[in-house]
Parts: sequence; C-alpha cells; structure tokens
Amino acid sequence: MKHPHFETYEYGDAAAPIVLIQPVDGHDLTFIDSELANISSLAGDDFRLIAVKVSNWNDDLSPWEAPAVFGREGFGGGAKDTLAAISELTADRSKRYIIGGYSLAALFAIWAAYETDVFYGVAAASPSVWFPGFSDYVKNNTILADRVYLSLGDAEERTKNPVMSTVGDNIRDISEYLANTGTETILEWNRGNHFKEPDIRCAKAFAWVLA
Repeated sequence: MKHPHFETYEYGDAAAPIVLIQPVDGHDLTFIDSELANISSLAGDDFRLIAVKVSNWNDDLSPWEAPAVFGREGFGGGAKDTLAAISELTADRSKRYIIGGYSLAALFAIWAAYETDVFYGVAAASPSVWFPGFSDYVKNNTILADRVYLSLGDAEERTKNPVMSTVGDNIRDISEYLANTGTETILEWNRGNHFKEPDIRCAKAFAWVLA
C-alpha cells in the first residue's frame, strides 16, 4: 500500500488478531523474510506484520530535533507525523497491536507507546536510547503499553563516540525505571555490536511480546 509519507509491506495472516507494526528502511526489508521465519519459529504464525518503509530514517523516526551524532546528518524530529500516519493502520480496535523495530525504529517504538495507548506491547531491539534527552523523557512521562522488550548488543556501548557510548547506561536505567513503575519488561543482552543479526534480534523482541 502507498501512503503520502511511506509505503507498507504486509506479511502473514491478514485475519490474525495480532498485528505487528515495524518501521523499516530498504536495508531492513532485505532481512524481513528471515525475521518472519524466526518469529514464527519462536511464537507461532498467528500474526500479521506490517512493515512501514519510511522515506528519511533520521527525520521520520526522531521524536524531536537533535544535532548530528555521527556523520553530518542531524535528526529532524518528524516522529509525530510518522505516528499519525501509522495510527491509520490501527483503526480496527478488535485487533491487538505491537510496535517494534531496530535501532532508531526501536527508539520510535518506545516513544510511540508514550504518545498513544493503542499499542499493547513494544518490541525494541537495540534501540537508540543514546538519543539526546530520551532517558529524561521516559522518566518524566507515562508509558501506555503493557509489555516492553528491550535488548542491546554487549559491545554497543564500547564506542569512542561520547553520545552513543551512553546507550548501555541509558538502557539499564530505562529498564529499571519501567520495571519499578509496574510495566512488564525485560532487558536482554545479545552478543556483538549494533550490526550483528538484526533479523534475529527483532524476531526475539516480537516473540517475547507475543508470548
């Protein structure tokens, strides 16, 4: 399906009662079949996955503007528009919706669950919780989802980039905060850096929320 802001790609059982929504880019689509197979292996086939291909990763998935952290491209703060468009996919309230993704899409998924109550769960694989101001946002607002999966690669915080190196401490803090406020949550550590096995990491995230 084409939309003014993005294209969607749908997989799985269209009649399933559970709908997974995942913002993606072109690279993510190259491993989506493997991710689907791994979700099915871990949690069964009773779901529909809608992959939402955004046009500008840094702009469309960032909750507010922020300067460049790597390279020259900053963050445009277009997440509100993206969430408004994604909300159009959640009109059938007889279904249960889970939002998730990888990297900045995982950060977006966490943020989205604070902005709307439509999502039952969040599947955040290696979320970019180094994003400036995000930990404070998490602690100063109320999450509206019931279940939140968090993961990180055990080498991700070992970077010379001073902003991105905060990812480990931030995800520990966020996990502890969510648990203390009564949200059902888990923090799982994977082996390797940020780029290792994103398909498996995303599958484990969605499968945990589905379980």
